[in-house]
Amino acid sequence: MATVDVSKGARASRRSWPLERVLFLLAGKMTILSAALAALVSPWFLLLTVFVGANQLAFVAFGNCPSSWLLQRYLGFRRGCPR
Repeated sequence: MATVDVSKGARASRRSWPLERVLFLLAGKMTILSAALAALVSPWFLLLTVFVGANQLAFVAFGNCPSSWLLQRYLGFRRGCPR
């Protein structure tokens, strides 16, 4: 009987998400985290929100941002939308 590598299937399904969707997920998580930390710890955590917004603007303006480079190079995500 053939064995199935479950971890390989999990990696393939994760990487089937387009890069843009993963970036949107990360930006949403970081924005929520930043708002929670600003409310509970210090308003200085709102600078994290500014950083997230700047990265989103960079992606829109230039087609890349530091997060997209890392996700493409080290985790193997690919663009869902052509450039």
